[in-house]
Amino acid sequence: MNRRAFIALIGSAATWPLAAQAQQPKMPVIGFVGGTSPDAYVDAQFATFRNGLNETGFVDGQNVTIEFRWAEGQYDRLPKFAAELVSRRVAVILAGALPSAVAAKGETSTIPIVFVMGADPVKLGVVASLNRPGGNVTGISQYFGALGAKRLELLRELVPSASGIAIISNPKNPNAEDHLNDVQAAARAIGQQTDVFRASSENEIDAAFAGLVGRGDGALLVADDPFFSVRRSQIVALAARHAVPTIYYARDFTAAGGLISYGSGAGDNYRLAGIYVGRILKGAKPADLPVIQPTRFELVINLKTAKALGLAVPDKLLALADEVIE
Repeated sequence: MNRRAFIALIGSAATWPLAAQAQQPKMPVIGFVGGTSPDAYVDAQFATFRNGLNETGFVDGQNVTIEFRWAEGQYDRLPKFAAELVSRRVAVILAGALPSAVAAKGETSTIPIVFVMGADPVKLGVVASLNRPGGNVTGISQYFGALGAKRLELLRELVPSASGIAIISNPKNPNAEDHLNDVQAAARAIGQQTDVFRASSENEIDAAFAGLVGRGDGALLVADDPFFSVRRSQIVALAARHAVPTIYYARDFTAAGGLISYGSGAGDNYRLAGIYVGRILKGAKPADLPVIQPTRFELVINLKTAKALGLAVPDKLLALADEVIE
């Protein structure tokens, strides 16, 4: 072998590993955009999401990876985060709650989006219909907002002496007025007085509690909202400090010391979202995946908190409860 041929052979051998590496398929990226904070998402939720992925053959860190964007309750940051994920050309966007889904849909009509939201996705224009979502968006409806009337009923059973019931709502959530209309319509139908307090910041939550205490409201209903999940500890602490019996939309609040909660299981919902994301990574189209609605709802009662408030929980509610925290 002459000198020139030898040098050419060595050069090609040196570049071969780089060329082979460049030909390796890239690991698909799932972009998560959430309106809350990491603290607001209990480990169980993302554990079940990863379980759903596993059921379809995907393992986080092995053949798929997840990038997170957290708005910390500041919804005006969501479009920027969604745009970042679009520019990263992620394979799928997982949108936690309605504000995130709206932001993601506003940034892309091609990248698949899977949402987990408490609002009605059809009424709010996120999908065309539940059976045929159309476009690039589908997901899981947690049915939180539509349960407002049921929460009002449960709260009245638990605190029948409450002449006035306060409702705290975040006006920055696109679902806010829809949720309020449902609850207030149910209240009018049974002659229940309600007072609405709007809060989208820490200080406004403090002001809302001061207002409802000043008006003498005997109980509180917290509307479903990602920002309230971020401020969960603050809300539960204020309810305890002012001795206000309060009903929430998710078990996380009751586990943190809240009195009572009623809603669909977030863990189950995120597992289903993981399955949908996995199916899309395998080639399924969002338009062909119907929006999943929950079939199981959980009523959780914290007896320790009830005792601290001097409340006797009716036997009927205890019998209906899926979980009683003592």
